Amino acid sequence: MNSRLEIIQGDITKLNVDAIVNAANTSLLGGGGVDGAIHRAAGPELLVECKTIGGCPTGEARLTEGYNLPANFVIHTVGPIWYGGKNKEEALLRDCYRNSMVLADENDIRTIAFPNISTGVYHFPKELAAEIAIRAVQGFLENNEKFKKVIFCCFDEENYFIYKDSYVL
Repeated sequence: MNSRLEIIQGDITKLNVDAIVNAANTSLLGGGGVDGAIHRAAGPELLVECKTIGGCPTGEARLTEGYNLPANFVIHTVGPIWYGGKNKEEALLRDCYRNSMVLADENDIRTIAFPNISTGVYHFPKELAAEIAIRAVQGFLENNEKFKKVIFCCFDEENYFIYKDSYVL
């Protein structure tokens, strides 16, 4: 495995990295799953800042402070809802990872952790999502030596093993 790429099982809100990525909704005003967990752990100031941003389109990314999180920043990205692959879902998911990495690079973020974007209530097929995520990040790392560590933080065992199995690409 690339020494700068790591796959772990755990709680992304507990990671001591420069930034964690939030699988947000387009409003950026919190929700369920990892989005709700990040908002709860960061505290009410995160919601206050998110209200000033004006939302985020699917596939794009926005940066906020981390507030009460161990991470200094939160990168919010909006993954696509799975409609059977007929609405550019794969390209939009790839954009989530790429745009998050670009935003991190522009803000001198050198350690970053991603959750499993779009695989919960958005129903993106987990195996396909893992392949897209890993390829997108690997492609970015090939052309950027600045990042020290990129972590895929899987909350549950199922996603952890899917990511581990997908890494052999």
